Amino acid sequence: MKALARAGRFAERIVDGRDDGGSPERVVIWIERRPGAIWAVGRQVNPQHRETESPREDDYLWQGHELDDCLEAANGALEDDAVVSEELGSPQTVKPFHRSELLKPLEKFFFGR
Repeated sequence: MKALARAGRFAERIVDGRDDGGSPERVVIWIERRPGAIWAVGRQVNPQHRETESPREDDYLWQGHELDDCLEAANGALEDDAVVSEELGSPQTVKPFHRSELLKPLEKFFFGR
């Protein structure tokens, strides 16, 4: 059985807005834990129009070992997309990623609680 594309995702945010032409656009930004204790930040534009849910390698914005750097990259991308969405007439509030929401699934993974 094929693993779900979201299986390694610890947190996800969606920014719904408009593209440069005024068409609806959905941006999904997520944080996942990859093999080798690697944190990764991904970003997909209009994933609902893709043939598969699986992210491509070029969907990843950042990869590394430091959780603080991961949060900085994810929140930076999230803020950039929210600002652009607001400038194009689709203002919305999207909560930032927080360390605590990532530690809960990480503890569950390691300790089963």
